[in-house]
Amino acid sequence: MSVRISVLRLPHGTDLPLPAYATDGAAGMDLLAAVTDPLVIPPSGRSLVPTGLRIALPPGFELQVRPRSGLALRHGIVLPNSPGTIDADYRGEIQVILLNMGDAPFTVTRGMRIAQAVVAPVLRAAWHEVGTLEPTARAEGGFGSTGI
Repeated sequence: MSVRISVLRLPHGTDLPLPAYATDGAAGMDLLAAVTDPLVIPPSGRSLVPTGLRIALPPGFELQVRPRSGLALRHGIVLPNSPGTIDADYRGEIQVILLNMGDAPFTVTRGMRIAQAVVAPVLRAAWHEVGTLEPTARAEGGFGSTGI
């Protein structure tokens, strides 16, 4: 199944490829850094990195922005609001917040794969207020209540 997404390249992203799936089984597409100059993120620092893309998702979908496992493992680069959500009615530039949890400065260069994007359907909730909830075996147990 595929979803048609309208995409507009901004001037600072015109020479970069569009997000694409690396393999037939991939769930996410890589988002690339559309920085004009190298961007250094110090340890414990964070930066907003542009992608040079604006999109129009169809109603009923979101674009989830997730970290890349290789950047997290090798450099400690994470997305502090992961997964980030691009809503169907957002028309601004897709930008990615990168947080350096590593112990060395990290340099973002033009065209670097900085995150992955996953298109997902969105269900709308309809709240139904009640006086009691059905009991379960877990009840109110949370935060480690099922063991380690």
